[in-house]
Amino acid sequence: MRKIRILSWNVNGIRAVHKKGFREWFTNEKPDILCLQETKAVRKQFPPDIRRIEGYQTYFSEAERKGYSGVALYTKIKPYKVKNGFGIDKFDLEGRTIIADYGDFVLFNVYFPNGKMSPERLQYKMDFYDSFLEYADELKEEGKNIVVCGDVNTAHKEIDLARPKQNEKISGFLLEERAWIDKFLSHGYVDTFREFNQKPDQYTWWSYRTRARERNVGWRLDYFFVNREFMDHVKSSYILYDVMGSDHAPVGLDLVWKD
Repeated sequence: MRKIRILSWNVNGIRAVHKKGFREWFTNEKPDILCLQETKAVRKQFPPDIRRIEGYQTYFSEAERKGYSGVALYTKIKPYKVKNGFGIDKFDLEGRTIIADYGDFVLFNVYFPNGKMSPERLQYKMDFYDSFLEYADELKEEGKNIVVCGDVNTAHKEIDLARPKQNEKISGFLLEERAWIDKFLSHGYVDTFREFNQKPDQYTWWSYRTRARERNVGWRLDYFFVNREFMDHVKSSYILYDVMGSDHAPVGLDLVWKD
C-alpha cells in the first residue's frame, strides 16, 4: 500500500515561526509534502537551515510587496510540473499560489486573500475565488484529480466558528463568501475534514487577542478539499491542534493507494 501524508500550515511569518521551533517540528513530523502559507518572505530571507532541507525539494512563490503573503512547498516526491499562480497578474503578484502536478493528483497550495481591509479587498477576494475555481475546474475537466489546501480565509458554516451571530457582517463569514464555498462544493469538491469529523469547536485559527486559543474561541479557516472522485484515496483529514508557533494550527491529509 502506498501512502502520502500532506500537511498545510499558515505560519504567519516563516522567520517568526522558525524562532518558535519550526525546524524541530518539521524534523519530527517528516511529512511527504508540506505546504506553507503567509511566509512573509522571499526565498533568500528564509533561515538557511530551512531554505533547503535534506530529502526535500523546495518551491517558493513570493509577493512583489515585501514582508507580505507568500507560499512555499517542501516535497519528498518530485512533481512532474510546478507552476506559480493562475497566470493572472493581479493575483500572481501577491505570491499566493503554487500548483504542483504529481500525476495522481494536482496539488494547489493557496493562501486565499483576506477581505477585511476594505470593500475593494473583499471584491479582490471574491474575484480570486472565482479565478481559482475556473482554473481548478479546467484541470478537473481534463481528468485531473485535485487536492486543494491552504488558508481559505472563510468559515463555511456556523459550526465552523465559535461566535457566528457576532460575525455575520465580518469578512470571513459574510453570506457571499460562504455562498462561494457552497458553489465550490457544488462543482464536485469535498471538504475532507467534515467527511471525518462533524463535531463543533473544531478550529484552525484563533485571534492573538484576549487569549482566544486558550478559550478555543476560533474559526476553521484552513482546509483540504479534493474532487469527489478522489475521496477513495483519502484515509484521514485532521487538525493538529497542539502545534504552536502561529495563530493558525496545521491541518493534515493522509492519502492511500492500494496495491
